[in-house]
Amino acid sequence: MTGDVPAGSHEPGPPSSDPRSPMGSGQVAELKRACLAAIDAARPRIEALNDRLLRTPETGFNEHATARIVAQALGELDLVPRTGLAGTGVKARLRGRSPGPSVAIMGELDAMRAPGHPFADPVTGAAHTCGHHAQLASMLASVFGLREVASALDGDVVLFAVPAEECIELGGRLARRDRGEIEFIVGKPELIRLGEFDDIDLALLTHTAGAADESAYDVEVTLNGGLTKLVTFEGTASHAASAPWEGVSALKAAMLAGGAIDAHRESFRDDDCARVHWVLTEPGHSLTVVPDRVRMELMVRARTVEALKRLAARVDRALAAGAVAMGCAVSIRTVSGYLPFTPDASLADVVENNAHALVHAGPVRRHGGHVGGCSDVGDLSHLIPLVQPMAASGNSAPIHGDGYWPTDVEAAVITPAKVMAATVIDLLAHGAAEARRIVHGREAPDRDAYLALRRAFDSEVRFDGGSAPALITERARKELG
Repeated sequence: MTGDVPAGSHEPGPPSSDPRSPMGSGQVAELKRACLAAIDAARPRIEALNDRLLRTPETGFNEHATARIVAQALGELDLVPRTGLAGTGVKARLRGRSPGPSVAIMGELDAMRAPGHPFADPVTGAAHTCGHHAQLASMLASVFGLREVASALDGDVVLFAVPAEECIELGGRLARRDRGEIEFIVGKPELIRLGEFDDIDLALLTHTAGAADESAYDVEVTLNGGLTKLVTFEGTASHAASAPWEGVSALKAAMLAGGAIDAHRESFRDDDCARVHWVLTEPGHSLTVVPDRVRMELMVRARTVEALKRLAARVDRALAAGAVAMGCAVSIRTVSGYLPFTPDASLADVVENNAHALVHAGPVRRHGGHVGGCSDVGDLSHLIPLVQPMAASGNSAPIHGDGYWPTDVEAAVITPAKVMAATVIDLLAHGAAEARRIVHGREAPDRDAYLALRRAFDSEVRFDGGSAPALITERARKELG
């Protein structure tokens, strides 16, 4: 990571903004006015990009068409993007007048799977039910403004479109991992592993909010971390009507495991913000056959790393209990998904200052509370200062649902672009004094320690529930004499 003052850079100068004026004063105010005016002038192009991205949904690590749209747009803005990072990532650098800290503005390339969504891909069922297309559009919108003022900034802006933020299609991603194509199943950790964040000191991105809220812009929202589990129950197939007693139902084992997980819920700690949810991806082959193989994808979420470990142990016991009850085997493959996310408070100060000046759709809220969902921004926040505000979308439908996509382009795309661009100006003006202050206020990042933490969560275990009853019976016989 960078962070030390490089040779030839400017010494820290005066503060980049006047505390009495959110827009700053003097040179900084002029830079912001020029930047914001350029974003406004480019609005027709920004809206066209937003619409095109909305209509090109692709799931994680498959975002080839989306990546081409982003790369083309960056090229048309006189930048030279690098492509194919972690498969589909796109990265470009807008250079300032002198060496200095690098600030990334990010957008996420991937979509969910929602075949019922009005903008779903008719073949794949992919759809932008999380609004990542608006993230990409706001990232690109910021470039229209920042390129007008880059010659007055002491440091660089990195535009980074990253793949696979959503943790879906687990089986396919683990197959990629087994083939050696990736190690981590979500995008930012994989890019961290590849060293693609080593030249970035701070990062910004803006997510759209999922439902109508009293706030138009939440500056600081914390998120859960999460572990994923691919679970396979293996029983014995038999005719479901003429000889069901000869079979062992893997489906019933999975159902009992789900009930055992539910039995734990009332004792989850309130402070852990625990979430456990699962789906059956292979519930059986035929109605007339006792299901001998059932596959379950499961996610465990919690507010802290320690809570994740506690919760994962409970879930594993519940999965084993289902196998014991039916006398079948269960294989549990655990893969780290996300680390918990806490925004950087010092960087949030700068974002909040600009949000108060630029957000007009409703009130700005500094502390938006804790959200039970996850994002791989949590992983990156363990290494560099990062803020991910939540912006109004104009759509009150539940996020990840068939009715959700940002409908208010001003609130979801244009305003976030302006806030992020103005924040970059505050960070990199006057010798990048503000960026240096924030970076030097944190411990130096340790990528090796981060990678070791993620890898420690990974495990594969197999438990034979068929042998457990005999062991239990033998133990009881001995105890009873």
